Amino acid sequence: MKVEQLLRENGVPFTVHEHPPAYTAQEIAAEEHVTGNMIAKAVIVKADDNFAMCVLPASYKLDMKKVAKALKAKKTRLADEPEMAKIFTDTEVGAEPPFGNIYHLPTVADNHLAEYEEIIFQAGSHRQAIRMRFEDYKNLAKPEMADLGVHL
Repeated sequence: MKVEQLLRENGVPFTVHEHPPAYTAQEIAAEEHVTGNMIAKAVIVKADDNFAMCVLPASYKLDMKKVAKALKAKKTRLADEPEMAKIFTDTEVGAEPPFGNIYHLPTVADNHLAEYEEIIFQAGSHRQAIRMRFEDYKNLAKPEMADLGVHL
């Protein structure tokens, strides 16, 4: 299910922005003229034998010890591109929207995302971003909230 369809079906207000191709969350922040703290990037990890989605501000990087604690896992690592391509068959690799629930993935979002009223994220393409209220995201994606990252 495409994210836009999910948002429309749930009556969630959002805006879509087209921009030149952007491959990193910080590039999206520059294209959108906002702080990297507002950009919600999805990072896929393998926690023990299962995949999970971690969502954090673009201005943060994952702390794998914090991720392991949040996911109650002994071993964690970043998923590789072939693994991600198998999970996200309807998106461009690296442009996954932060809705792990659409893909049957447990989702953990970093507490720092809640500091901003709105978030912006890739909508499955390197050329499109969605802007919406964080509270609407939280209500729809239902992520577990945790401390996951370290500010860059």
